[in-house]
Amino acid sequence: MQGGTGAVRRVWEQLKNHDVPISAFWLQDWVGQRKTIIGSQLWWNWEVDTTHYYGWAKLIEDLRRDNTMVMAYCNPCLVPMNEKLNKNKDLFVEAEKLDILVKDKTGSTYMIPNTAFDVGMLDLTNPKARSWFKKILHEMVDCGVRGWMADFGEGLPLDANLFSGEDPITAHNRYPEIWARVNREFVDEWKARNHEKEKDPEESLVFFMRAGFRESPKWAMLFWEGDQMVSWQHNDGIKSSVTGLLSGGLSGFAFNHSDIGGYCAVNFPMINYKRSEELLMRWMELNAFNTVYRTHQGNKPESNCQFYSNKRTFNQFVRFAKVYMAWKFYRVQLVEEASQKGLPIARHLFLHYPEDEHVHSFTYQQFLIGTEILLVPVLNKGKNEVKAYFPLSEGCSWQHIWTGKIFGRPSTDIGNTQQGLEALIEAPIGYPAIFVKSGSAIGKQFINNLQDLRIL
Repeated sequence: MQGGTGAVRRVWEQLKNHDVPISAFWLQDWVGQRKTIIGSQLWWNWEVDTTHYYGWAKLIEDLRRDNTMVMAYCNPCLVPMNEKLNKNKDLFVEAEKLDILVKDKTGSTYMIPNTAFDVGMLDLTNPKARSWFKKILHEMVDCGVRGWMADFGEGLPLDANLFSGEDPITAHNRYPEIWARVNREFVDEWKARNHEKEKDPEESLVFFMRAGFRESPKWAMLFWEGDQMVSWQHNDGIKSSVTGLLSGGLSGFAFNHSDIGGYCAVNFPMINYKRSEELLMRWMELNAFNTVYRTHQGNKPESNCQFYSNKRTFNQFVRFAKVYMAWKFYRVQLVEEASQKGLPIARHLFLHYPEDEHVHSFTYQQFLIGTEILLVPVLNKGKNEVKAYFPLSEGCSWQHIWTGKIFGRPSTDIGNTQQGLEALIEAPIGYPAIFVKSGSAIGKQFINNLQDLRIL
């Protein structure tokens, strides 16, 4: 979330009062906010803004006492800080003096347009730039941060003049791999220096990113899908988040997720998108079955419905945080399997039902979590039912978790059809279409956990 110390403490109090299982506050605006034509953006100068986050050390201390970590934000770009009055240092000036920013054809710092302002980009082909940024990460961790979004990495100009002398067109796709590697090397080096502390789960580090290339999964710890529109669209809205989740999984990006509710709001005279309550609540249901259940206020927080906007949204957030918690035991197994075999957490059905040609046409309609959970999310405005498809598989049926009803063709019928079973499933808000394999030990444990958490 964003908003400074006061806002964090207010929301934290609400979460505690409702016994919400949270592991971290992700404070994207820890560096301070700036207002632009895009909306609420950040000062790209990687140090805590102690005006916006007054009492930072005390906030960190209080959260950690409650077993809640703080996560932050950074990217490989820097902005001149002459307009910010309360800075402690200007990292852009420092990097320019060290000669570690990407150059243009004239040999000057390449000032790259980025939405409402221009930025300098670290030349990560330069070993000195990589070492310098690790020091920045070390300072960030020293001030209490235990995780961060390692944003961007996709924007190396195709006419850049690089330290390595390599073709910038070739380097363009390699850059996000190097960016991931810098972050991962820092994590590994920090672990080595803090060997005893690292045995304590509260002392572990994690970062997540969006940009990537072939070797990114080797280095990045976690991915998210970037900035979807706050809409129901299939090309850049809630539906696209499922498409990205599944196609990314097939490409080796096993640990992935999206912002709950999407990110990009638009408020122009002829075009207007803002996050509705319904969209936010349906996205909560969807993301309870992502690798990570993480909110984002979006680029225009004041225009968007937030999880804390009213009692309905807050209760829905709590409910599906607990649903996410209920399958943690299985998620741990799937993470281990992914590390050994490369299989993603969220899977397209054709990975396990390749002979059922009907599932080949699916893009975002439904997906598997591992092999034992099937989710058919509601992805259309105003809908309270979905069409679920139960793939052709001898002896396999699926149990609807809310009603206990069993779906699937009997084994005696398998030889007489080339297709599984379709059914219309009621799915009002708060009760998305979730199924577990009948007789599955994983399914039984999931249902038992939901009952213990008073979701069922």
